[in-house]
Amino acid sequence: MRTITRWIGLSLLLVGAWGLTPAVLSRALLPAQTIGGTVDHSAYDALLKAHVVNGRVDYDAFERDPAFARYLASLNRVDEGRLGEDERLAFWINVYNAYTIALVNKHHERQSIRNINRSLGVLRLKGPWNEPIVRAAGRTMTLDEVEHRVLREQFHEPRIHFALVSASVGSPPLRSEAYTGEKLVDQFWEQGKVFLRESPEKNSFEKRRFRASPIFTFYRSDFGSSRTDIGSFLAPWFEGDVKARLEKGEFFLMDTKFDWGLNGVGGAGRAATASSTAK
Repeated sequence: MRTITRWIGLSLLLVGAWGLTPAVLSRALLPAQTIGGTVDHSAYDALLKAHVVNGRVDYDAFERDPAFARYLASLNRVDEGRLGEDERLAFWINVYNAYTIALVNKHHERQSIRNINRSLGVLRLKGPWNEPIVRAAGRTMTLDEVEHRVLREQFHEPRIHFALVSASVGSPPLRSEAYTGEKLVDQFWEQGKVFLRESPEKNSFEKRRFRASPIFTFYRSDFGSSRTDIGSFLAPWFEGDVKARLEKGEFFLMDTKFDWGLNGVGGAGRAATASSTAK
C-alpha cells in the first residue's frame, strides 16, 4: 500500500512539475522495451557503426561516448519474459559483447583482456570473466554466467560462438551492427562465413586437415559428439570437395593458435598471453 501511495505521489509530482501526461509517464517508467516483444538496440547499433571498423574496436571512443553508458543502463530495464526466442538470444549476445567492451574500459586495458584481474602473472578467479560487471534484465552477473548459464545452457545454439567476441584478435570479428531477433539468422550466416572462410589465420582447410580455431575444441560439446557432427555443422559454409569431406567426417581437426591481443584499432598484434586454448 505504501509503495502504491508513493508511486501515485511521484506521478502527480511529475505531472505537475513537467506537464507529463499519464501516457508519457507510464512509458517513461516501463522497461526499455518496445511494443511487440522486441528490445530497442538502435543506440548500440549506432555506436557499433561509428566505433567498429572491420572488427576493430575504438575502445577510447566507446569510453568517451555517453550514449554507451545510457545503453548499458537500459539493458537492466528489459523485461526478458516478454521476448520471443530469437529476440532473447540477440539480447544476450548484445549484452555479452557490450559488457566485454565495458570491462576492458573499466580497467583501461589496451593490450589483452587476459591482463584484467591478473596478479603476479596468474589469473585470479578466472580473471576478467568472473567479475560481476553485467547488469541486464534485472540481474547482476559475470560474463561467464552470461555465456555459460544463459547463452549455452538455455539456447543450445552453437552459432553463438561466431557472434560472441572476447575483445581478442582471435575471436570472430565484432559486427558493426547490433544483433536483432529479426536479422539473427542472416547475421549468424554472415559471421560464420567471415570467421570460417575469410580468416585463414583462424580457420583454413588444407587437403584433409581442418586447421580450426580452438573455439571448436574448447566448446566441442556444443558442436556435437563426433568429428562427423562437427563437420556436418561446418559444411554449409563451404563448397565442393571441402564440403563433401566435412559432411563425411573425412578430415583431421587441428587447433590454430588463439591470439589474445586486444582487438582494438591499430591492434597490438599477438599478445604475450596468447594461448592455444580459448580461455
